[in-house]
Amino acid sequence: MIRVALVDDQPLLRLGYRMVLESEPDLEVVGEAGDGAAGVDLAHRIVPDVVLMDVRMPILDGIEATRRIAASGLPTRVLVLTTFNLDEYAFSALRAGASGFLLKDVPPADLLTGIRAVAAGDAIISPSVTRRLIDAFAAHLPDPGSGRPATPDARLARLTDREREVMTEIARGGSNAEIAAHFNVSEATVKTHVGRILTKLGLRDRVQVVIYAYETGLIHPTAD
Repeated sequence: MIRVALVDDQPLLRLGYRMVLESEPDLEVVGEAGDGAAGVDLAHRIVPDVVLMDVRMPILDGIEATRRIAASGLPTRVLVLTTFNLDEYAFSALRAGASGFLLKDVPPADLLTGIRAVAAGDAIISPSVTRRLIDAFAAHLPDPGSGRPATPDARLARLTDREREVMTEIARGGSNAEIAAHFNVSEATVKTHVGRILTKLGLRDRVQVVIYAYETGLIHPTAD
């Protein structure tokens, strides 16, 4: 059973999420909060597997709430729900430690898939949304044409050539299955590479891999 907490300042949205989640035999809503501060407190009290986190809320916004949960050492993972117009907030939330984000108009089936993936230790970052997000922040990310060099990081030298290739595909939004097909290897092999990348770079999940790849210049905002 995957234990989920809902943090959103709109009661009707929380009710909608609850109805969708509780129709599934493996998902259980264990708590709700109407603002970020209450969400952080809720996470500490009940330690859910996943928190569905809104971004703009009273008292404490979802970005800071995500940062506090991620920094607390709790095993709880945060999945941010946002709208297209709030992509910049979602990016900040990902940097704060969220394990992914989805648009609020996502089909119920995709929301359920996202929750299960995050609970299993993966991360949800849609390639199409990633493209818009990176484009929106191109001015703030390393770009050879901007005159601002990428942030150097000696940890990149720890990766093998194949691990760097896999990391590049992750940064482009590829799933394990897509990366496996691209390199003509098994998904198990890709998972092994991903695990080694996370360990060698000291990163938490695939979302942090994406951010790291852009910030260090391994891939650029203008890349296809």
